Amino acid sequence: MLRVHSKSSRRHAPGGRYAIVASLYNRRYVDGMVAAAKVTLGEAKPDAVEVVRVPGAFEVPMAAAALARREKDKPDAILCFGVIWQGETTHAQHIAEAVTRALMDLAMETGIPVIHEVLTVQTAEQARVRCLDPKTNRGVEAAATGLEMASVLRRVRGGRR
Repeated sequence: MLRVHSKSSRRHAPGGRYAIVASLYNRRYVDGMVAAAKVTLGEAKPDAVEVVRVPGAFEVPMAAAALARREKDKPDAILCFGVIWQGETTHAQHIAEAVTRALMDLAMETGIPVIHEVLTVQTAEQARVRCLDPKTNRGVEAAATGLEMASVLRRVRGGRR
C-alpha cells in the first residue's frame, strides 16, 4: 500500500468530483504522482475521481479543457501531472511555459481549479524526490490543493462547505 504524507491537516467536505489528467510520457514518475493523489483524494471520500491519460505534457491542457467545459459531471478540481526533462535546448522551457499559461487561462476562464504539477526536472534524482518519495510527492500536494480550492470556491460561491 502506498503511504503518503500530506502537509495539509485541513478537513474537507466529503463528496465532490475530481479529475486527474496525466501524461503517459515519463510514466514511471507521473504514475507515482497519480497514485499518491488518488490516495489523498480517496481519504476525502469523493463522489468520483476520473483519470484521463494523454500522450505527453503538451497535451495535458487540452484534456483538462475538455473536462472543464463538458456539460455534465464537471469536476470540482482538475489535477494535472507530467514530467518534462530539461535538455540541452530550450524546447522543455517552451513546453513548460505553454502548459503553465494554458492551465492558468483555463482555470480563470472556467472557474474550476486547475492544479499544475507538470514538472520540469533536470535529473532523475529530482524526478524521484518529487514523484516517488512519499514524503515529498507532488501528487499529495496537488490533491490537497485541489480539495482545498474546491472547498474555498464552494464557500465563496455560497455552496456547501
